[in-house]
Amino acid sequence: MEWMTSPELWVAFATLLLLEIVLGIDNVVFISILAGRLPEEQRRRAQVVGLSLALVTRLLLLASLAWVIGLTAPLFTVLGQEISGRDLILLLGGLFLLGKATFEIHEQLEGSDHAKERKAVSFASVIAQILVLDIVFSLDSVITAVGMVDELGIMISAVVVAMIVMLVSAKAISEFVNRHPTVKMLALSFLLLIGGSLIAEGFDQHIPKGYVYGPIAFSVFVEFLNLRMRAKRTSKPVALHGTYVKNAD
Repeated sequence: MEWMTSPELWVAFATLLLLEIVLGIDNVVFISILAGRLPEEQRRRAQVVGLSLALVTRLLLLASLAWVIGLTAPLFTVLGQEISGRDLILLLGGLFLLGKATFEIHEQLEGSDHAKERKAVSFASVIAQILVLDIVFSLDSVITAVGMVDELGIMISAVVVAMIVMLVSAKAISEFVNRHPTVKMLALSFLLLIGGSLIAEGFDQHIPKGYVYGPIAFSVFVEFLNLRMRAKRTSKPVALHGTYVKNAD
C-alpha cells in the first residue's frame, strides 16, 4: 500500500485520470451520435454496452502491455515510411472516423426528407461500429497511460474511474448533443479533426495533443456563448398589442 502514502503517485494518478477523461469524452460523444440513430428505448442500453466494451478493451490492452509495446515494431515499409501495427490501427481508425463523421454530416445537411429514406439501423450494427471506435480510442488511451506511469495498478485505477465518470455522464451528454443540432455538428467536426490527427500519427507525424484539444476547447466555449445568447433571445419579452409577452422556447 505504498502508493497510498506517495504524493508522486497520487499526482500521477490524478494527471492520468484527467487525460483519460479527456480522451474518453471523444468516445462518449461519438457513441451518443451513433446511439441517437436507434429507437429512443434502445439508446441508453447502447451507451452502456458501448462504454462497457470500451472499459473491457482498455483493461485487456493494459493486461497485455508487452503486446501493445510490440505494436510499435515496423511491419513493412511503404514509400520509405515504416508502418507498425500501431500505425496501421491508427490509420484505419482515422479513416473510419473521417468516413463516418462525413456520412453523419451529410445526413444532417440533407434534412428530414433524406432521413426518412435511410434504412433502419440495427442495434447490433451500432454496437459493432462502437466496438471499432473503442479499439482505436483504447489504443491511444493505453499508450498514453504507458507513457506516463509505470505502475500497472495506477493505470487500471485511472482507466476504471474515468470510465465510471463517462458512464454517469453519458446520458446527459447524449441528451445535450441531440437537443442542440449545432452542438452535434460541432462534435462531428471534432471527429473529422481527430480522424485527421490519427492518420497523421499513423504516418509518424506527431501532433501535440494541445494543438488538437486546444481548438476544440475554444470552439466549445464559443458554442456555449452562442447557446447562452440564443437562450436569452428566446426568453426576451416582445411587444404584442401594447403588452409584453414572453417568447416560448
